[in-house]
Amino acid sequence: MKICMISYSFYESDNRVRRYAETLAKRGDEVDVFALGREGKPDFEVITGVRVYRIQKRARDEKGPGTYLLKLLKFFIRSAWVVTVRHLQTPYSVFHVHSVPDFQVFATLVPRLMGAKVILDIHDIVPEFYASKFKVSEHSIVFRQLLLMEKLSAWFSSHVIISNKLWYEKLIRRAVREEKCTTIINYPDPAIFYPRPRGMTNNPDFIVCYPGTLNHHQGVDIAIGAVKVLRDTVPNLKLWIIGDGPDRDELQDLVRRHHLEDRVVMTGPVPLEEVAQIMADVDLGIVPKRSDSFGNEAFSTKIMEFMAMGVPVVASNTRIDRYYFGDGVVQFFDSGSPEDLATKILTLVQHPDARTALRDRGDEFIRKNNWGVKKQEYLTLVDRLLEQGKSTLTAAA
Repeated sequence: MKICMISYSFYESDNRVRRYAETLAKRGDEVDVFALGREGKPDFEVITGVRVYRIQKRARDEKGPGTYLLKLLKFFIRSAWVVTVRHLQTPYSVFHVHSVPDFQVFATLVPRLMGAKVILDIHDIVPEFYASKFKVSEHSIVFRQLLLMEKLSAWFSSHVIISNKLWYEKLIRRAVREEKCTTIINYPDPAIFYPRPRGMTNNPDFIVCYPGTLNHHQGVDIAIGAVKVLRDTVPNLKLWIIGDGPDRDELQDLVRRHHLEDRVVMTGPVPLEEVAQIMADVDLGIVPKRSDSFGNEAFSTKIMEFMAMGVPVVASNTRIDRYYFGDGVVQFFDSGSPEDLATKILTLVQHPDARTALRDRGDEFIRKNNWGVKKQEYLTLVDRLLEQGKSTLTAAA
């Protein structure tokens, strides 16, 4: 089977897209991915059996909705042209389109009209994501237009995947029929995220780590604030920030203003395999999201990736994380409070047995909830859509 994926993201560091694509490739499907590229990366590369085409460069420097939308539209036009031409040459059976944005799914218009099946995979629910990113009211005209686009995109698709149960409930209320929607959360891939020996066995530092996108709703500034609070109490405390995003410059300025250059390390973007090795060397994972309308419901795969690596986690007490995890599985802190995060970190620094208990409960949770266990749900969905497509063609003949 030949499958096409389209994603406005960097494939090499997008765990969700890679997990789907490599799972399909490992079972023998042909998989093409059309994605973004960074400077220094080739336009075409084969990664773990997946053909990756980087059709547009992107620097995460958007300062407003206009520049952000312009880049999305440019990618939409390019991807629509490329996949249409390729489909006319050698047809794809299934298209798997990753949102943000929702309207990216219309890049498959010609293949869809020709009978191809199209999955819309909503990583982040767009109206709330946009409102959070650009400080737009949920009562605004723009927000209502995004709701309409969400509904149209879901209608156009053969099936919709949504990334957590809270958003599933919201989506079936306002955009899609229940039988046309499936929840698949960001399960960690055990081929990448698994316990391994520390690389820095003699490091005296206590290392806490945030890996992910540098957006306001992720609350990375709160983690930096907690390090400031603990500057004198825990002199060997270090914070590693792995990733890139629009708030990078502001966070770097915050580190300088607090004179934390010797305490906070910002690595920039790192490939998934290297992220896993870095995680092996940390003492504590931090997921400091803000509990606003978007962050409160956006599931963070980093919690489960840390668990899979055998690393205890401190997380903001958002609605979504309370839904999936109990107090004994992760250590919660009051969202938005550097002081409470600092208190929770200090407790875990001073009590290794508490870290061990979190680690053990996390391991128990992850053994039941990982991609190795759950991937069949996705493969079954793809195969069912393929069979529907064959039945349609047979009936038409």
